[in-house]
Amino acid sequence: MKKIKKYTGFEAVAIIITFAVTVFIFSAMAFIVMRGVPYIGEAFRSEEVRFALGLSLRTSLTSTLICMLTGIPAAYALVKTRFAARHLFSVIIELPLSIPNIMLGLSLLLMFSSGIGRALSEHGFRVIFNVNGIIMAHILVNLPFVIRMIKTAFMNVDPKVEIVAGSLGAGRLRTFFLITLPLAKNAVIGAAILAWSRALGEFGATLMLVGATRMKTETLPTSIYLNMATGDTGPAMACAMILLAISGISLMLANFINGEHKKAGRN
Repeated sequence: MKKIKKYTGFEAVAIIITFAVTVFIFSAMAFIVMRGVPYIGEAFRSEEVRFALGLSLRTSLTSTLICMLTGIPAAYALVKTRFAARHLFSVIIELPLSIPNIMLGLSLLLMFSSGIGRALSEHGFRVIFNVNGIIMAHILVNLPFVIRMIKTAFMNVDPKVEIVAGSLGAGRLRTFFLITLPLAKNAVIGAAILAWSRALGEFGATLMLVGATRMKTETLPTSIYLNMATGDTGPAMACAMILLAISGISLMLANFINGEHKKAGRN
């Protein structure tokens, strides 16, 4: 007969609180599912929803690629090198994590309204009220998140292994690609998946920088906003359902890659 596990008072309270939190979050998400599922078929027949989905996918993939290409070397520099002002740079890079997204959008609006922004616009790179602005908003919101996740992964790489590789004649670049990056690859892939999912759902910074114009700067979150504002709840619920499904799948995939299911099973 299997022995019934006994919990301490603290463990029992923690489990009860976890149960209550789970019920609360599940209930909130369940209402989106219940209201959104009936409109899914109608949504995909809507040109506006298809446009919003396509624009969201294009901009989120582009911004995620840029975040990874810049975030990986930046995280490496902050963890594996000892340049002057490294800690100050780290604080500045992670500052957007504690700032509301709408404020980040305002900072971009001010920056690209300045002489630099006007010069870029004159040379063909428009940002304000343009699709490029969506990508810039995604980058500012997600790049600090990506760098922080990858920094943590690089910190967990045993430096002794890198030292051994160096003693065998491998240079810094070769050690990075053959040792450091492969050992951190699960966290790097997980960061990319979560950054892409976050970009799909980004709204505050995007709204401030590019506005909410139907069939021009209309992403999935913007479509929810516009349709709810006009009382057209069907497409709004369908877009919310699409975002919820993508977010859920992304989170499960990221957790699977990082092996969190195995860690939980061992406890």
